[in-house]
This record gives sequence, C-alpha cells and structure tokens, in this order.
Amino acid sequence: MLIHPWDAPRDDAEWQRWLAVHDFGQLAVNGLPGEPPHVQPLHFVYDAERGEALTHLARPNPLWDALEANPEVLLSVVDDYVYVPGPWQAPADAPSEHGTPTSLYAAVQLRCTAHVVDDPAEKAALLNRQVGHFQPEGGSARVAAGEAPYGRQLSGIRGLRLEVVAVRAKFKYAGHRPAEVQDRIAAGLADRSGPRDAAARGHLLDRRGR
Repeated sequence: MLIHPWDAPRDDAEWQRWLAVHDFGQLAVNGLPGEPPHVQPLHFVYDAERGEALTHLARPNPLWDALEANPEVLLSVVDDYVYVPGPWQAPADAPSEHGTPTSLYAAVQLRCTAHVVDDPAEKAALLNRQVGHFQPEGGSARVAAGEAPYGRQLSGIRGLRLEVVAVRAKFKYAGHRPAEVQDRIAAGLADRSGPRDAAARGHLLDRRGR
C-alpha cells in the first residue's frame, strides 16, 4: 500500500480511534506451497493497550494448516471509501471535464503474528471479550468452558490472538489538493449524500490544512 506523506495518519491515535469502530476486516494468510493465499472476512476486537486483535473461526476452516505453517499474517480493514467524479477534482484553470476521477478511503493494515487459542477456558475468555465489544448491552449468557449454554460448542471453534508487530495506515482524502478543489469535493459529497459520503467528507474536512 503506497502512503504519500499527505495521506499518512497524524499520529497513532488517529488510526487507533478509527480502528476501534471499524472492526470488520479481512485476514490474509499465506497459502501452503502451490496454493493461493487465504483471505478470510471476519469480525475482530482490537486492543490498543495490548497491541493485539482477537477473533475466532470455525474449526473446519481450511486456513488452519497454512496458518500453522506460517503464522505471519495481515489483517486489512478498508472503509469510508467513496468515488470522486473527475469534474470535482478539475484544477481551477482547466475545463471541468479534464479533472481526474479518484477514490477516497481509509485503510489500516495490521501485520501480525497469529497465536492459535485451543484451551477451552482461554477460548471462553476470548469470546466473552468479543461479545462484550459488539454487544455491550448484554442479553447473552457468558461463555464458560463445560457449562451450558455454550460450553459444548467451544470444541467447534478455534480462537486467534493476533499479536501486532507493524501497522500501516492511510487516510486518502485529497490532502495534497488546493483548498478550492477540497471545497468542491466536500460540497459534492454533501450534495450527493450517498453511502459513506458523510464519513468521507468528515475525514476530508478534519484533515484540511495539514
């Protein structure tokens, strides 16, 4: 992922705040020799203090052999993406039809070392942390090894603790464009009001003047 200086996060707090509420991504695992990589969509919980992400997958998932052969993985998250029509980006001294279309988006890639969690008590604790994140209002019984209602189901999953060893983050929101062009893009996003347009516009305005 190419990251220009104007697309880089201002600090770690910027991408950590974003990742805290963008908790669905794709886990890329190197395939065994002769096989393509595995790419697994999944929910996860990111813990900034511990520097790890937590998730779980079904035991029959075909990626386990590849993961155990090479535990170095990449967790990729992309969201707040929009298409920007060419006329919105046209320079002030050029016809609008000469503007270049582009994509705006936020992306965080966590390079991790994966640790498989098979101990029933540890899996239960991992699941409770996930449920606590996604369902803070409660309403579901806690998971406990050997206890109803979920204890018997623990054997059907394996937990994953993804130890983060490096982070690459990008917020591509026209940071290198003149103020006039940024204003035009922001106005276009407000008028279009499509999916993710408000979020993209918020990033653009928040990062102006870097």
